[in-house]
Amino acid sequence: MFFDRNNNAAILLAGILALVVGVGVARFAFTSLLPSMLENHLSIAFAGVLASINYVGYLTGSIFSIFIKDIHAKVKYFRIGLVLCVITSLLLAFSENNTIWLLSRLLAGFGAAMALVVGSAIVMSKLQNTNTTKAMGIHFSGLGFSILVSDLIMRSVFTYSENWQHAWLALAIAGALFACYSGYILSFEKQTADQVIKHKFDRTLFTPLVIVLALAYFTEGVGMVVQATFLPDIVNSLPGLNGYGGYAWLAVGLAGIPSCIIWMRLAHKYNSIDIMMVAMALQVVGILIPTFSANIYLNLISGMLFGATFIGLVSLFMNYGGQLAGKNPVFIMGLITAAYGVGQVVAPLYCVALIAEFKNYNAALYLTAFIVCCGILLLKYAQTNLVPKMPVENET
Repeated sequence: MFFDRNNNAAILLAGILALVVGVGVARFAFTSLLPSMLENHLSIAFAGVLASINYVGYLTGSIFSIFIKDIHAKVKYFRIGLVLCVITSLLLAFSENNTIWLLSRLLAGFGAAMALVVGSAIVMSKLQNTNTTKAMGIHFSGLGFSILVSDLIMRSVFTYSENWQHAWLALAIAGALFACYSGYILSFEKQTADQVIKHKFDRTLFTPLVIVLALAYFTEGVGMVVQATFLPDIVNSLPGLNGYGGYAWLAVGLAGIPSCIIWMRLAHKYNSIDIMMVAMALQVVGILIPTFSANIYLNLISGMLFGATFIGLVSLFMNYGGQLAGKNPVFIMGLITAAYGVGQVVAPLYCVALIAEFKNYNAALYLTAFIVCCGILLLKYAQTNLVPKMPVENET
């Protein structure tokens, strides 16, 4: 069953493992390892630059994905992305050269976009005879799973060695195994591929609703990246909480695993944009908690709110955008992910500047919360003025 390319369970498993490689290994493992790397290799300023360059790669990949026209090319670039995610992790295991690190994080970002954007579009195209909204909720639960898996691999390595380079090596090896399975399952038989699927670039898809959706997703890109990059260090910097940052990050992954399924069920039952606004409002609460409390339990709740919302919001935005696009979801998925990527590039840079100015994270967190609130207002405007009376939902 799990080696049948047309089996829905195998397709979903392969999609989740692709997210582990692209999101867990190539992106968020950096956050898990950041406190260790700050101790003896990185400065906080260079860490911010590396985060931004990673998101530049992600942005580039997201824009590139919009123009991938046929299924053969999608599968090819999806596989290339998985390979890049593995190789760039190996580079971090064996080099401390700053130039190599910059190049590695750039290519890892591009690979992550191929794994998430193109991979998710392939999953959506391959699923058969199922409720797409619920199935994609399961798929995007792989975002939380990816954080959990990469963090547990890191912790397992640190049980035997305190060298963060050994952790990168272990992550690359695990990523290579997962990539082999995903690359095999998420492909098409030649006959099937020849029957599908060569979509021309369709400008009519880029309606005012899609543009406002992309702007709102930009604000969410800003909202997620501050905690996604710095959360362990934010918690470690609070009075009495040094050493607890890793537990807050683990809470992110644990909360993220069921969140997609829950949010997607709510979107299926109610209204996608309403649910997006609720999730973003909860995220604002989580962002602000470290600014007024050093209580460990509240900061664990902050991590849980972040994991439960940012991962759920990826699934909500991507699924809603894919439904608006119809038969070729990669177009709008790529566009809104590009907007998300711009937010992710900008946020670490202003964070580093504000941290340098005020010597703590509070100003960066206040500004980030304000930007996410602007996204909520954009969604409300879209709902009031742009959404058709019968919203686009896939009920099949």
